[in-house]
Amino acid sequence: MNLKSLNPLQKLGGMAVLCMFFGITACRNEQDLPPNILYILADDMGYGDLSVYNPEGKIATPYLDALAKQGMRFTDAHSPSSVCTPTRYSILTGRYPWRSRKPVGVLRGYSRTLIEPDQLTVAKLLRQHGYRTAVIGKWHLGVDWAVKEGREHLLESDDYGIATDMDPNDIDFEGPINGGPRAAGFEYSYILPASLDMPPYCYIENQKLVETPTDSTEGNSLDSGYTGPFWRGGLKSPSFVFEDVLPHFISKAIEFIDKQEAQRPFFLYLPLTGPHTPWLPDSNHSGHSGAGEYGDFVQQIDAAIGSILDKLDKRGLADQTLVIFASDNGPYWRQQEIEKYGHRSAGELRGMKADAYEGGHRIPFIVRWPGKVKDGTVSDATFSLTSLMATCMDILGETNSGYMPEDSYSLLPVLLGRSTLIEEQPAVVHSASNGYFAIRKGDWKLIEGLGSGGFTPPKEIVAAPGQAHGQLYNLAKDIQETQNLYDDHPDVVEELSRELKNIRETKSRILRNR
Repeated sequence: MNLKSLNPLQKLGGMAVLCMFFGITACRNEQDLPPNILYILADDMGYGDLSVYNPEGKIATPYLDALAKQGMRFTDAHSPSSVCTPTRYSILTGRYPWRSRKPVGVLRGYSRTLIEPDQLTVAKLLRQHGYRTAVIGKWHLGVDWAVKEGREHLLESDDYGIATDMDPNDIDFEGPINGGPRAAGFEYSYILPASLDMPPYCYIENQKLVETPTDSTEGNSLDSGYTGPFWRGGLKSPSFVFEDVLPHFISKAIEFIDKQEAQRPFFLYLPLTGPHTPWLPDSNHSGHSGAGEYGDFVQQIDAAIGSILDKLDKRGLADQTLVIFASDNGPYWRQQEIEKYGHRSAGELRGMKADAYEGGHRIPFIVRWPGKVKDGTVSDATFSLTSLMATCMDILGETNSGYMPEDSYSLLPVLLGRSTLIEEQPAVVHSASNGYFAIRKGDWKLIEGLGSGGFTPPKEIVAAPGQAHGQLYNLAKDIQETQNLYDDHPDVVEELSRELKNIRETKSRILRNR
């Protein structure tokens, strides 16, 4: 349209048409924006800790129960590892943790960056698509601490700070902090380096210490068996207060959400510090559950998540936000706690955190996405937390890269009700804290070794002559993993062993057009 050739009335009409066109386009673009993504990761929360999963439990979780009623609850979701660091690696990269530079075990607060510099992450992917990306909470994937002058040679070893911890005496806490969240694609970060029971106890905001750890703590409840208000001794920032960490991260998350605008989507990865030790319920929740300090702390976390969801509502962002809640692994809840409180933190499942048994890696997983995920639905699809990358790619229609992380498979067809299972996924692999592999395909689960592989005794058993060398369970008939069928079904053992070998040898996948 050439406005110069028109009379004034025609010009006004033409301008009105243009305004209407651009207005419609603006509305369409706003409606077509990809969803905000809020990924809330609890730390050591068990499958049976949510009342929606375990009505007979001694813990009430009304806010997470409500979230489940507003979306889809999964009953067969799994962490790729039964401990912290490996699972976090997998969530952000879409790769099984044993493909990383630390295939077994966890990092500490003095560890260097685990995610490879050139590795695609969920945050990098979403940032490429215009998202604001932020991580607030427990990082536990290492940062590249600066070293003191004269000790630069230590950084020449790939193992320093990965296979072994950095010596805090080697660290220059006034120097620049590299790697970590920024290298993984996060635009904004406010983190605790590792777990809340691992020094140094300090906050890092956008790669800078909020306060230098010049003080120290002797530790707390060191004889508790890693329960209660337990934390290890070590360096801390002078004003660091353990009881304030969870509410502080919630406050920072709310502050981040408050700053967001509808025109640009955001990805907020919110890895909480609890109910991992120390168990530190506040006065509003202490004594309110039937499962001691742990149960009280879970209820505080539930309320904290409720405040985050409430903020989305108040900002008018709830309808355009995909909310995912999960736990990084099973609970640390021993037999003596089960007997004392009558609460089964892992529900009916065998084992706990660090184990190859179901209690170590079967986790609560809830998704709410208004207008996309049907309210109050339950899915028994089997999958692992490596799924986030492929799901985000599917949501974004990302097919141009031709690359997909080796172990990530999209949940989108299940979320949208188009499928009841992850069709392309060959199997799901888990790893215990000692490195035991377990593979799940259909009803069958194979564990390559005897014993739990984790905290449940016995951890490891050496097979006697003529004894089975591994464990095979039919979970459809034996969810508690009580009957080892390894010797009874050699064909199944052979098939699962072959599938596990194939998965471990997979180096890359081609993303096929959808």
